[in-house]
Amino acid sequence: MSNKIQYQLKKLPLISCALLSCLAFGQVHAVSNDQVKHLVESEKKNYLNTLEALVNIESGSKDLVGVNKIAKYVAEQLKMTGAEVSIVEAKDIYRMDDTPQQTGPMVKAVLKGKGSSKIMLIAHMDTVYLTGMLKDQPFKMEGDKVFGLGILDDKQGVAAIIHTLDLLKKLNYQDYGTITILLNSDEEISSPGSRKLITETAQDQDVVLSFEGGGKDGSLRLATSGIGAAYLEVHGKSAHAGVKPEAGINALTELSHQILQLQDLSNLKTGLKLNWTVASAGKVRNVIPDLATAQADVRALQVKDFQQVERVLQQRIKRKKLADSEVKLKFEMRRPPLMANPQAKKLAEQAQLIYKNDFNLPMKVLTEATGGGTDAAFAGLNSKAAILEGMGLSGDGAHSNNAEYILVESIVPRLYLATKLIMDLSTAQK
Repeated sequence: MSNKIQYQLKKLPLISCALLSCLAFGQVHAVSNDQVKHLVESEKKNYLNTLEALVNIESGSKDLVGVNKIAKYVAEQLKMTGAEVSIVEAKDIYRMDDTPQQTGPMVKAVLKGKGSSKIMLIAHMDTVYLTGMLKDQPFKMEGDKVFGLGILDDKQGVAAIIHTLDLLKKLNYQDYGTITILLNSDEEISSPGSRKLITETAQDQDVVLSFEGGGKDGSLRLATSGIGAAYLEVHGKSAHAGVKPEAGINALTELSHQILQLQDLSNLKTGLKLNWTVASAGKVRNVIPDLATAQADVRALQVKDFQQVERVLQQRIKRKKLADSEVKLKFEMRRPPLMANPQAKKLAEQAQLIYKNDFNLPMKVLTEATGGGTDAAFAGLNSKAAILEGMGLSGDGAHSNNAEYILVESIVPRLYLATKLIMDLSTAQK
């Protein structure tokens, strides 16, 4: 860690003697919220050290060397919290248009306590950045901002989970039933290798906390859009465009017809959005193109809307302008939507109270989807758990060169929030 960061952290309060005494004799219930807060504050330096180590491991989604390296490091850190840890290789991979042959591993960890609550924590270790970019964009601290590749999306979340578990260990708190951690390394490519394990693991959980960043203001999100994609492929027949165009079948003409009849499927009332965004046809000016392709971005708030729009697309492509052309359509549900349930709303209210009572801070809770997708939606696909997204730190600049950062001032409130939620949830179920 840089000298500048070390200097700024020297002023952090030490754990009080009263707290040390409580911990030494296992008197967890005698520890006050203020004493827990002091313990969290003392964890700040350790958190930044871990975050720096994570940022210094380049882990682009398709960089198998990098994602395996970060998985090994994270597994070692989780073992020190007392968890049972395993590195799980992706086997059952959901194939999409841009899915690589092999995806990176997942790190799974389980802490077994003395209670009955089942709590799941998720985050992702991969980034959108290419190998080699780190040397020009190193981990650095400027005022209250800490910059780094993938620092907000989502290495802060990985570090937050590690240190939340470390705090529970230091508190000797074991009133939970199980805490299950699942960290994947293919989130930025729509989680093709990890989605099944996330969905299966979440099925019997009471609560799922997802540690994507909380935006600039620390908002929690209870709903996210589902993300789909449609791929059109039109096959025709090439011919000389000047000498004998009638001998060809113009794939571009047919593609244009198809896009025109497939462009009105968005529905503002249901939140369905379908937009054709990419197209390609032909390579030479004087040749009738025999192949044309297009892609559409699709967003939905309900799984049934994806199913319905796929049916409509498949039906409409049968109406062709050029009878002898061949039109194919492939549809992908890249991420399901996440819908806010009553359990999640109640848990979000509890999080708001913690922020208000212990930090005098406001917290927005977003119950309507805003267009983005999340792994939390895979967790909610077959589960009735209360799911909170955005449990990570505040910051901005995700996916942006030289601009991605987290706010130092959000470290203590966010680690405290995660720790207190786990403790409160577990105590409530005793």
